[in-house]
This record gives sequence, structure tokens and C-alpha cells, in this order.
Amino acid sequence: MEILSANLLDLNALRKLEKESFDRDAWPLIDLLAVLTFSEVIRLKAVKDNRMIGFIAGDPHPRDGWGWIATIAVDPNFRRRGVGTALLHACEKQLGVPKARLTVRLSNQGAIHLYEREGYATIDVWKAYYTDGEDAMVMEKTL
Repeated sequence: MEILSANLLDLNALRKLEKESFDRDAWPLIDLLAVLTFSEVIRLKAVKDNRMIGFIAGDPHPRDGWGWIATIAVDPNFRRRGVGTALLHACEKQLGVPKARLTVRLSNQGAIHLYEREGYATIDVWKAYYTDGEDAMVMEKTL
């Protein structure tokens, strides 16, 4: 597996990965275009056998002292193999800020365990954050 920069040529692979990973929470096309083209966004892909198996986007906010992990997705066939951890570490290194934040569904125990293992702690809960009304846990890590 390699971690590489992602770009607009990865749009179709990213759309497929988002649908497979998030279903109802998959980003719309306009958001995917933005994450693949906005200059300040860190966008990385995990590739195996010339296929995107993971993706992460980070949005640094240096004046605020933190950056958002905007999305992280791993192909369901490659979960629990270190892909998400590798993407998270690579993105954190490139954020260039003292802290990283992210949101996660309260029901996504697999992701929550990953984030806690990697040093993230809950700092807030956003009520009814997701379109179906589920709450989001806001987590933060000192880098």
C-alpha cells in the first residue's frame, strides 16, 4: 500500500469509495469536487494494486491552532488492516497545526476505537448533526 496525494483525476474512485464507506452520509459531488481542488486542503489516498482503498482530507486552520480531519474513508474490504491509521498519521503530519479535530457518528464504534487508540478524546457532542438526526462526537488530539 502507498499513501499518495489525491487530485481531481481521483473523482470517480472517490465517489465510489464514499458510497461504499458512508452510504447515507456520502458527500455530494460538489463537496467531492471542492475537497479535490481547494488549494489549502490536504488530500491523500491509500492505493493498492493501482486502486484507491482509502482517502483522507484535512483542512488546516493555523490561526485557530487546529485542523479538521474532514473525512476519512476506507474500502470495507480493507478495514482493520492499518489503512485508516496510516492515512490519519500522514494527514496529521501535513496539517502543520498543534491540534486535530474530527467528528464521528456516536454509533460508529469501530472508528471511535481507532481515534481513541490514536490519542483523540471527546471534547463535545453535536446534537442531531447527521441528516437522520444522529449525534456526532467531536474529538480532538494534540499533535
